[in-house]
Amino acid sequence: MREIILLSFTGEDKPGLSSSITEILAKYRIDILDIGQAVIHNALSLGILAQVPKEFEASPVLKDILFRSHQLGIQVRFYPVEEATYENWVAQQGKPRYIITLLARKITAEHISKVTAIIAANNLNIDQISRLSGRIPLQETYTQTRACIELFVRGEPIDKNKMRASFLDITDELGVDIAFQEDDIFRRFRRLVGFDMDSTLIEVEVIDELAKAAGVGDKVSAITEKAMRGEIDFTESFRRRVGLLEGLDESVLAGIAERLPITEGAERLFAILKTLGFKTAILSGGFTYFARHLQKRLGIDYIYANELEIENGKVTGKVTGQVVDGKRKAELLQEIAKKEGIRMEQVIAVGDGANDLPMLSVAGLGIAFRAKPIVKESAEHSISTLGLDGILYLLGFRDREVA
Repeated sequence: MREIILLSFTGEDKPGLSSSITEILAKYRIDILDIGQAVIHNALSLGILAQVPKEFEASPVLKDILFRSHQLGIQVRFYPVEEATYENWVAQQGKPRYIITLLARKITAEHISKVTAIIAANNLNIDQISRLSGRIPLQETYTQTRACIELFVRGEPIDKNKMRASFLDITDELGVDIAFQEDDIFRRFRRLVGFDMDSTLIEVEVIDELAKAAGVGDKVSAITEKAMRGEIDFTESFRRRVGLLEGLDESVLAGIAERLPITEGAERLFAILKTLGFKTAILSGGFTYFARHLQKRLGIDYIYANELEIENGKVTGKVTGQVVDGKRKAELLQEIAKKEGIRMEQVIAVGDGANDLPMLSVAGLGIAFRAKPIVKESAEHSISTLGLDGILYLLGFRDREVA
């Protein structure tokens, strides 16, 4: 009769522990059915699911393991596992797997408590919890820190939509972002990222800045807000706003371009994406004049935006060519992916406004970044607490991997 035993080791971590323990198991020709280890602040937790061969008894093995653990100064507990229980566990490996990512300036027990309660309410089992962010010194003020943990869960939620809504409630209540993704092959094999520009890559709406310089700031801002909330058609609102800029001197554009406030984390994110071989694009309802400035500064591969017409050094109040609205953004993202030979499952789209929703929906990973409420509710994923480099956590990258 085969004997299956779970060996659970705890104690202070030190070099050579695993080698010393498995040396004994090797002597008895033990089969390792599963193994897992975690170390938190030098505290070791090691689990080994072992199958003892028929020609050996378990007692001598356990006796030797117990003695070796005493020598090493760690504790060990033994749990016999019935064959039927083990086979039932094996059968569960076909269940769907998901990744739940928590992002905030700092992670609190309340965050984890409420998230895990929702997980339990949906009959999901947590297989693993790990930290992606770096260690935070006690003296940090949490103004620009990043904290992230991810939970790997197994099973099928009772109601995905209700679960996402519950996560969104926590986001608004506690200031934490929660992403819920399928654990599939594409998760760490994204290859193209398309960004909105205004209020995403930069912290302002350029057309509002131009309007202030032209003395029509209040009028344009009111139209912009309605468009971003999805209350009026983007293309019509865009033409109305541009029309108010007629007569603005071209030199004003150059000054605004030099002063564009880059969003937190953008420069770090683009440097890492470039190192990893990603293609990047700006897909903007703004203007190519400013997109070119960002392209040069951040090393962006593609830019698509609206061409502001300028004659005799003055803005005419018109744009040339097709207006880049929400529908066009989605089309352009798909065209870039096709040109680069990239599947849409490998594409990320990032934006904040209602006109970004079409491209967020066609991308494999659509992220509403510091977005309007209607966009956060409609998009599958959102980031509001961290900078743009928080996107790296949704791809599963640890801080130490991209330092």
